[in-house]
Amino acid sequence: MTGTGSGSGAGSGSGREGGRSLKQRVKSTKNRTISQTRWLERQLNDPYVARAKREGRRSRAAYKIIEIDEKAGLFKPGGRIVDLGAAPGGWAQYAAEKVKSEEGRGKVIGIDLLPIDPLPGVEFAVMDFNDEDAPERLMEMLGGEADVVMSDMAANTTGHKKTDHLRIIGLAELAVEFARDVLAPGGTFVAKVFQGGTENQLLADLKRDFAVVKHMKPSASRADSSELYVLATGFRGRGVVERPSSDRHER
Repeated sequence: MTGTGSGSGAGSGSGREGGRSLKQRVKSTKNRTISQTRWLERQLNDPYVARAKREGRRSRAAYKIIEIDEKAGLFKPGGRIVDLGAAPGGWAQYAAEKVKSEEGRGKVIGIDLLPIDPLPGVEFAVMDFNDEDAPERLMEMLGGEADVVMSDMAANTTGHKKTDHLRIIGLAELAVEFARDVLAPGGTFVAKVFQGGTENQLLADLKRDFAVVKHMKPSASRADSSELYVLATGFRGRGVVERPSSDRHER
């Protein structure tokens, strides 16, 4: 598997509390680059980071899947969920709460190339989902086909917009191939993409395989980021290629 899960924190807020500005500035040092200083300052002033710490969530990225779920109803008690590139576990943590896997009613499997600290109701597997036997191993762990395959993977950015689009779409295409092998009919796929980067083959594949395909940009996605999420629902099942005229792509 190439790529990693999203990192760090949460909520809404103006950066002010009790009329007093809470914005923090970080001084540059000889051991820290300007970009590192800016990243640290952004983290310290990010309301989603603060909310994640407050609520005991693994990462600020959890609030992206929370908003998507609230709008689209991804998770049901007893559901079987796969989280690709799961580190540090924020998406899997929320999914486990919703499917009630800690109570034995559902199953959440998080896959990553590196070990992840344990979470209640989540089984983490060190696995490359591109391995030929990965779908079969995954379904054995799940005890059947998946209801949702989700991916917040992101390739390391280069700063070159076109190259970064190609990298993130490449990851999404691999995730779609995996989802096609493990999803139950009617299942859902959700993955991170970049704005303007879901056309052509990826979008055609999703429209062929799913009843409805749409883009979403959760509030927790930073405003200056071109990050979007593609949500595909109503998986038709393996081997189905015809698409009814009523299918649609929504933005």
